Amino acid sequence: MLAFSMSLPATRVAVGELDAWFVAFGRAAGAAVLAAVYLRITGAPRPAGRQWRRLAIVALGVVVGFPLFTSLALTSQTSAHGAVVVTVLPAVTAVFAVLRAGERPPWVFWPAGAAGVGVVLTFLVATGAAGGALAASDLFLLAAVILCGLGYAEGGALARELGGARTICWALVLSLPVTATITAVSATAAVPHAGTAAWSAFAYLTAVSMFLGFFAWYAGLARGGIARVGQVQLAQPVLTLLWSALLLGESVTPAALVAAAVVLACVALIQRTRR
Repeated sequence: MLAFSMSLPATRVAVGELDAWFVAFGRAAGAAVLAAVYLRITGAPRPAGRQWRRLAIVALGVVVGFPLFTSLALTSQTSAHGAVVVTVLPAVTAVFAVLRAGERPPWVFWPAGAAGVGVVLTFLVATGAAGGALAASDLFLLAAVILCGLGYAEGGALARELGGARTICWALVLSLPVTATITAVSATAAVPHAGTAAWSAFAYLTAVSMFLGFFAWYAGLARGGIARVGQVQLAQPVLTLLWSALLLGESVTPAALVAAAVVLACVALIQRTRR
């Protein structure tokens, strides 16, 4: 969670000077190289046929979906704004834990989760484009959260069979033909040129957000239950807001703080009343 809390600020810095598609797919391609080395050194066995299909779902969610849509969103939106949307990620993860992993959260999850989503949507409409409509960046963030929740739940369930490290590593390697191709096309269309800060942010996204962070995250989800352990993400938006303000100098509005607090309260209610 601590590793992931820096993902949005780092993405914001990286896309400030680098193409969003290059940032999204380049970080995945770079992480896939690290993953291949890890798998080779550890002598990890190849997944079975059914596991490959599930790895494709993991890849769709966390290797492609979340990096791409957050990169597109943060070209025009602040990471502090994105942090508010991420507050519903624990609830979305729990929904997919029910659908994909067969978990059964308590009944109160549904009204509390719906309330949290409603607060986020209200916040986005109230702070979005003129006329009370959702901006394209808001739609990108919502898509990122939905796909990330899917990838978290599927990966957490699969980690019970493969282990946390091997789950993300095989998902990265499986995605490499796509991520490497798009990275190359993006780099050809616009040769990457950036300063130290942007490249440092890109390196963080590659080595930590896209690789090492998942070692612990998927292992924790597998051992403690996806819906339950996923609530650790409660602290992630708060830390992201903090990093956005301290490191990027972004303004954290009262509306953002109120929306984040209400959503966190909804998800905390789920956590406290679980069976």
